[in-house]
Amino acid sequence: MASNDYILTEEGRAKLEEELHYLETEKRAEIGERIKVAREFGDISENSEYDDAKNEQGMMEARIAEITRILSEATVVTTPKRSNKVNVGSVVTVDMGGTERVFTIVGAAEADVATGRISNESPVGAALLGHKKGDVVESTGPTGKVTKMEIVKIEH
Repeated sequence: MASNDYILTEEGRAKLEEELHYLETEKRAEIGERIKVAREFGDISENSEYDDAKNEQGMMEARIAEITRILSEATVVTTPKRSNKVNVGSVVTVDMGGTERVFTIVGAAEADVATGRISNESPVGAALLGHKKGDVVESTGPTGKVTKMEIVKIEH
């Protein structure tokens, strides 16, 4: 990520902590066992099982380092319960030209477009922040396409 200003919701922090715990305990042991078994196959210079296990170990250690950095640098935000405006952590229902879409506004570290969790830094997320129910908001995407959205509902 380009930015060191990580924003996480409480839920996002908990998920990252859970993933980190899994990687540091179960996954490390599993990969260690795979490496041990692969070594027993003999010459490691031409051992694809060993190479695969070492590559997976490298990727896992990189992910552990990334999660550790995010958790140490992140700002955990709590969504105000009585706010009538869109904030990080808000679940926003918008009308996009007759189609209703539901987005949860989260920090970039926990964004997942497939599940409707969009970053506060994305064009749509940034456009929605600070607006209230009934507002019509425009967002310009990376291709230059302008999208109009009316905020139908905000939940916290």
